[in-house]
Amino acid sequence: MWGLAFKPYTDDIREAPALDNIRALLDAGARVTVYDPEAMDNVREQIGNAVTYAHTQYAALDDADALVVITEWPLFRTPDFDKMNLLLKNKLIFDGRNVYELEQMREQNYTYYSVGREPVLAPVEQKA
Repeated sequence: MWGLAFKPYTDDIREAPALDNIRALLDAGARVTVYDPEAMDNVREQIGNAVTYAHTQYAALDDADALVVITEWPLFRTPDFDKMNLLLKNKLIFDGRNVYELEQMREQNYTYYSVGREPVLAPVEQKA
């Protein structure tokens, strides 16, 4: 998960959607790794070590099934997709802030779900 703060440029997590998303994922049995440039200490105070805290945005993707974008920090808007492709197990993004353009996700061949927009579905690989 990228982004924990209520909004970018702050460590404020009051009523932050990330907390509800983390709880829902944990309740469903998911392992959650998070990264936020400012808010990780505040989240750690609230939920402790229920999640893994990554030291960089890319470390949060290492062996992850998917990426969930919660806060629209500028550094999340222009990621290194080549690096992401090497780290993520699946090219799957759930974007709560619409930080990426739909055409960009089509070109990158990601399955992409963003709030209020049509999903971009990557082609399914045919098995021999």
